[in-house]
Amino acid sequence: MKYELRQEGNTMKTVEESLELILDFVAPRGVEKIPLTECLNRVLAEDAYSNRNIPPRDNSAMDGYAVKCRDLGNASPEQPAVLRSVEEIPAGTSPEKRIGEGEASRIMTGAPIPDGADAVIKIEDVAVEDDIVRCFTPVEEGENIRKRGEDVIEGEAVIAAGTHIQPAHMGMLAATGHALVPVYRRPLVAIIATGDEIIDLDGDLSSEKIISSNSYSLYGQIIEAGGIPLPLGIARDTKQDLLSHFTMAKDRAQVVISSGGVSMGDYDLVQEVLTELGARVEFETVAQRPGKPFTFATMGTIPFFGLPGNPVSTMISFEQYVRPALRKMTGQKKLFRRTARAVLDENITKKNNLTYFIRGKATWRDGNFTVVTTGEQGSGILKSMVLANVIIVLPRGITHARRGDEVTIQLIDTSILSAATPGYLDALSWKDPSS
Repeated sequence: MKYELRQEGNTMKTVEESLELILDFVAPRGVEKIPLTECLNRVLAEDAYSNRNIPPRDNSAMDGYAVKCRDLGNASPEQPAVLRSVEEIPAGTSPEKRIGEGEASRIMTGAPIPDGADAVIKIEDVAVEDDIVRCFTPVEEGENIRKRGEDVIEGEAVIAAGTHIQPAHMGMLAATGHALVPVYRRPLVAIIATGDEIIDLDGDLSSEKIISSNSYSLYGQIIEAGGIPLPLGIARDTKQDLLSHFTMAKDRAQVVISSGGVSMGDYDLVQEVLTELGARVEFETVAQRPGKPFTFATMGTIPFFGLPGNPVSTMISFEQYVRPALRKMTGQKKLFRRTARAVLDENITKKNNLTYFIRGKATWRDGNFTVVTTGEQGSGILKSMVLANVIIVLPRGITHARRGDEVTIQLIDTSILSAATPGYLDALSWKDPSS
């Protein structure tokens, strides 16, 4: 369903429409092969198959003696089975002798099982004097032996495409012979702060200008989402400087993000620059708070995100739109934050035609999450993001939420799940953030 929301002469997109437009435009950027040591947190682009059996042959799971199980019979401490040791097999070597009747071979953990043996008796269950081995307990066929291919069979699919690679996956890729791994490429994401009123950290901090915190919060958000940040500094409020920065970004990056310069007072200049660069502006306002002035444009295959200048608006807009776009571009399956339901512990009022993204603090209480706001919710109150572990989502069509109402929360900090009772995770989802 399409919505026609009018605001100050411009057609406003809903949260749902905006997200749909963005995600329909972006796509994975292709595949590259990189060294296994660089794969952590990358996304596997192709199914990984084992190039070998693991283990490659039967081997010992214990330090002990390789034996024929029938030679031990009903061995006991009172009537031990007596065998003769014919060789020692350290890990990393191959057996030289076959085990015959009444024989055993000293074997270390991981060493291959010699021909003729069908079990390993643990070292603590024997007594040894010279080459005589007294065994004090029987063993069953196959006992303490890891069978060839017991973990992985050659040709078996071991990791599926789309997997977010973690340390265990790296171990499996190494074990199955993958020195180079096909992963989805990470996009280079240009960051441009705009405005005459801001300075960078290396500027004159004694002045009354505002430090460009957005450049640094975006830098971190881009890395967390899977992109590679490319800071391009501050563009001043002139067409020439904006054009210079946007051109540099377009030439060097696969995604462009600017912060500031998209409110009603500034937008004409940004639109003029985007038009001159051949961009197609898809929308410039979204029915949400914070972050209503939000521009999405396309420059060929490059998505452009013009985020608001206020710190909270910048972070929330990135969270709701840019983050899922970058995750899709890097091949990740789960585009959105995990969501849950929580009981609201205060009253909130809102405008009917806007979706609200409210910074909240959730705790586990009496078998459910309870949530309150972090306090003042102004779009310039960066502390509201610092204090938040969730984002409370209040949809269009309501004017208030009362204490005791159930609301949707997006989990920024999933460590809060550790307090939840067993089984609660089954009720959680990875839904569209507007749901």
